Amino acid sequence: MTKGKVLVLGSNATRVEVQGGYADIGQYLNETVVPVMALIAAGYEIVLATPDGGKPTIDPVSDSPMHFGDDVAAHERARAFYESDPSMNAVLSLGAVIEQGLDQFAGLFVPGGHAPVVDLMQDADAGAILRHFHRASKPTALLCHGPIALIAAMAQAPAFRAALIAGDEAGARKLAGDWPYTGYRMTIFSASEEAFVEEHVFKAKMHFEMPQALGIAGGSVIVTPVDFAPHVVTDRELITGQNPGSDHGVAKALIEALGRANA
Repeated sequence: MTKGKVLVLGSNATRVEVQGGYADIGQYLNETVVPVMALIAAGYEIVLATPDGGKPTIDPVSDSPMHFGDDVAAHERARAFYESDPSMNAVLSLGAVIEQGLDQFAGLFVPGGHAPVVDLMQDADAGAILRHFHRASKPTALLCHGPIALIAAMAQAPAFRAALIAGDEAGARKLAGDWPYTGYRMTIFSASEEAFVEEHVFKAKMHFEMPQALGIAGGSVIVTPVDFAPHVVTDRELITGQNPGSDHGVAKALIEALGRANA
């Protein structure tokens, strides 16, 4: 017997649009594995689902002890877990999860890396899943770039994303009127943190900033002025973490929220 099931929404994206072309991306290893391992240790069963049912690609930038406090052993355990644990390999499609029924899940978790900016942000099934968890007030946790997936909960998410890329802020605001997370306090990878990635990893600029996107949608975005410092914001059922260093904090907050919900 477990305490319940937690649905993990993964991404299948491996490239993101940047100004002048594309950059190779994926899902971050620590942002996926640290919360998942904590959930399993706390007694929860994990179901991993992605838009097409394929296992997410790990961003090579994240496959480093640096993201595990420079603990080589912790990094190796995380990599082994992601490669071989059944919870990370029995991947379903988002459509299949919806067909099987969302009431079976106690909570939802969306890890980051830049990948959610590409597919989850505008995926209709992801939007249906988010709206279900919102209506049911079930714990919903998203980490780093993961919170951008919240955009999928609006009816015209693909058009909203296209307006952001086109620099049409007024048009994007008009498309966001039905967003269920309007007024929620939340955090996401900051503009200054993104600038570091743009300069040192992508060598190119993104088309829009993550806090800007959530703010245009109607969120009350709060970021820490200290780049890459752990930062977690909780508002009602929503739990968001700002950056890779917020992995343990998001895991703790989600487990505590699940405990309160099941009390």
